[in-house]
Amino acid sequence: MDKKLPLPPFTMETALEKVQLAEDTWNTRDPEKVCLAYTVDTEWRNRVEFINGREEVKVFLQCKWEKELDYKLKKELWGFRENRMAVRFEYEWHDKTGQWYRSYGNELWEFDDNGLMRKRFASINDLEIAVSERKLF
Repeated sequence: MDKKLPLPPFTMETALEKVQLAEDTWNTRDPEKVCLAYTVDTEWRNRVEFINGREEVKVFLQCKWEKELDYKLKKELWGFRENRMAVRFEYEWHDKTGQWYRSYGNELWEFDDNGLMRKRFASINDLEIAVSERKLF
C-alpha cells in the first residue's frame, strides 16, 4: 500500500509539512509525480469540473499545464482537523499569447489513513495581471 508522509491525524507541524510538500510537488508541473499524492479513486471538484480517479487527475493536470505556462504556486495552511485541511493558494501563469494571470483560491482536502488525498474541492478565480505585477518567481 502506498503511503504519503506525513500521515493523519495531523498536528500543526505535520499539517504545515503536508502543505509545503503539496506546493513543492505541484511546482514540478509533472502530472505523473503529482497524481501519486492522490488515492486511485480520488474525488475532485476543480472550478466547475468534476474529476474522479488518479488517471483523470493525470489527464487534467497535463491539459492544465499545457494551457497555464510557467506556472508558479504558493499554498498556505488555513486550518486543519484530524484528516482534513483547508488551504488558500495563489499561482501565476501566462497563456500562449503572453497574458499573465494570478489565480486565487481555496481548497478543502481529505486524506485517507495512508496520507493520500481522497478528496480535493477547489474554488478558483483568475485575475489578469501585467508582467510587472508578478510576485511569484
